[in-house]
Amino acid sequence: MTSVRFRRFGGVAALTPVFAALASKAVFAQEAVLPASANAHSVLHYFGAAIALGMIVIGASLGIGRLAAAAAEGIARQPAATTQITGAVNLPLFLLEGVAILAEVFALLVILMK
Repeated sequence: MTSVRFRRFGGVAALTPVFAALASKAVFAQEAVLPASANAHSVLHYFGAAIALGMIVIGASLGIGRLAAAAAEGIARQPAATTQITGAVNLPLFLLEGVAILAEVFALLVILMK
């Protein structure tokens, strides 16, 4: 049952950077010239960045959970191959963390540059 749940939500982890890029693309779009009072009330970029950050965290946590579950299952089946399994899991784990950190930095830049 758990493997079906992970497969169903695995697409969220892959699409999280896409959603973050779409949110930032809308924020960086050129705005029409509006009166100063209308620009002061424009806070939609904060909501977009908040949604992007939430999706980044959800996607990264699902990916890390999937990696950890597969590693634990592999180690439980063959305890003698613990070092090989751990070594094989570390590289994708670090890459996933790197993508999540970069996406969070981009989402925070959206907030800081506005």
